[in-house]
Amino acid sequence: MISKTKATIYLSNQRGCTQEDWFRSFHVFNYGKYFNENRTPFGSLNTLNENTLKGGRTISRLAKDDATVLILPIVGALKYTIPGYKEGIVDAGEVAILSVVKDSVIEMMNPYEDELINFLEVWYMHPAGDRVEPLKIELDLEHSKNSLIPLAASEGGQQRVTPYIGKYKGREEGIYTPKNSANGVFVFIVEGAFEVANRLLHGHDGLALWNVEQVEFEALSNDAIIFLLEVAL
Repeated sequence: MISKTKATIYLSNQRGCTQEDWFRSFHVFNYGKYFNENRTPFGSLNTLNENTLKGGRTISRLAKDDATVLILPIVGALKYTIPGYKEGIVDAGEVAILSVVKDSVIEMMNPYEDELINFLEVWYMHPAGDRVEPLKIELDLEHSKNSLIPLAASEGGQQRVTPYIGKYKGREEGIYTPKNSANGVFVFIVEGAFEVANRLLHGHDGLALWNVEQVEFEALSNDAIIFLLEVAL
């Protein structure tokens, strides 16, 4: 028998923050110099940052372990470079899923000279050696409205995190059933407001769920966007 569901809410105004005059990053989990004993990684999901980057600037990330990096532009486009591959670019309405190996460096650049960009940067563990070619997925959230779109990094291998995204009209309901009952589910609200598992979430709020058989949610605003990840714990 599955035990009672446990939940933790990550309010947007309680996120950690790293800020320079050319860069700002809000951290759902512990990151860099930000540490809170209640913001440890959620299973294989260890980074969920919302970044704003000034025109022409670059940030570099060192991979501490083999990992998958998911980049979801919210405003503008982002250019990325990872060792062993040509540089790529991902625009709003697309998502890039990249594999990095331990001790490698990924660079993320704003290709515009005078415009800010805003994007989600998500890191999660994957099995050692399970590296795949960079993948870019075009998202048609309007055509697929009121449903979750899977963002799978590969067909093979043992995925430790399976991400989804969906855009919903107001009062539209949805249900997500984990593929593995031992996994948890993490929800991040990209835009608008939702009620998820009987909890009210606004934009940039997060919710972690353990021991959950189904995740029921309802959009409370029009064109609300939900980002949902099934996570190996």
